[in-house]
Amino acid sequence: MSDQRPPGTFKVGTVAGSDVLVSTSWFLVAALIAVIMAPLVEQVQPGLGALKYLAGLAFAVLLYGSVLLHEASHAVMAKRLGYPVTSITLHFLGGMTSIEGEAKRPREEFLIAVVGPLTSILVGVVALLLLPVTPDGLTRLAMEGLAGANLLVGVLNLVPGLPLDGGRLLKAGVWRATGSIVRGTVVAGWGGRVAAVAALAWPLLQESVLGVPPNVVDFVLALVIAAFLWSGATASMSAARLRSRLPHLVARDLARRTLAVPADLPLAEAVRRAQEARAGGILTTTTDGRATGLVSEAALLATPEERRPWVPTSSVARTLEEGLRLPVGLRGEDLVRALTRTPAAEYLLVEEDGSVYGVLTTADVDRAFRETSG
Repeated sequence: MSDQRPPGTFKVGTVAGSDVLVSTSWFLVAALIAVIMAPLVEQVQPGLGALKYLAGLAFAVLLYGSVLLHEASHAVMAKRLGYPVTSITLHFLGGMTSIEGEAKRPREEFLIAVVGPLTSILVGVVALLLLPVTPDGLTRLAMEGLAGANLLVGVLNLVPGLPLDGGRLLKAGVWRATGSIVRGTVVAGWGGRVAAVAALAWPLLQESVLGVPPNVVDFVLALVIAAFLWSGATASMSAARLRSRLPHLVARDLARRTLAVPADLPLAEAVRRAQEARAGGILTTTTDGRATGLVSEAALLATPEERRPWVPTSSVARTLEEGLRLPVGLRGEDLVRALTRTPAAEYLLVEEDGSVYGVLTTADVDRAFRETSG
């Protein structure tokens, strides 16, 4: 598990082997919930004074515990299907489960998405069933809030638009019907945009539907939710269009011919031999032929020509550490994931038997991607 965390978050524990992170924005919404709940706490338990805000804060923690359970169900299902989960993050608008890679089949997309809302609805129903035996006071208030919040989260997450779980269900359905994950994502993305417009328009309809006139908080909340939905849907659509171009990226097709030279060979001689062999990469080896490093093109160009006869080739080579040897058969999203896992300018491509095929540079990958985008 990586120790790197998004800025503005801190780790509070692990669930199902995944880090649980809390965004600093959570404290803002927790304080807001505490203020909103304080008058209700005062009604059911008079005389608490300032402690009513502490009780409201406890309710916020309980509410986000339900959100955590919702997200944990996504994480558990994803892991059962073989997808690594890096973290679960609780933030201002709820939670997010970071799953590595896209689902490979519509059924897997459906299962990972549907388990979250079902978990929330189940918790809400259980809380409702417990209400008749729940004592009056703060306990009953908490149980009522738990039931209402979970049912609301479960139902709203079934709205068919990305980035909501319902959008992923729509995506899976269109993907299964058409055979195109890109088309499924675009349709679900438009669903998210429609939901964003609906959220923005809700305060204007609130009085006629609920009989309650909207206030400033209603308009601000509607704007925040609409922005969240619109930006999430747009990002998903853009990512899908980019991902559709990834299959054109094939490591074997982008490989440069490489030349193996002794690590202590003068750099000037290594460059001369590479030019003579029309090689696009230089590999340093030991006396017994074992590959040890890849010459960095940036380091080579930064070395003045007058110094090159006097420095060994190994001085501008990067040691072949874990992640710099890649299978030559990598393509598409697997190739991009491998490059992202170990960032570098050059990689050594090897056949299944371990023999060297060539050198892959990130510059060539970027160039190929831009060409497929054009």
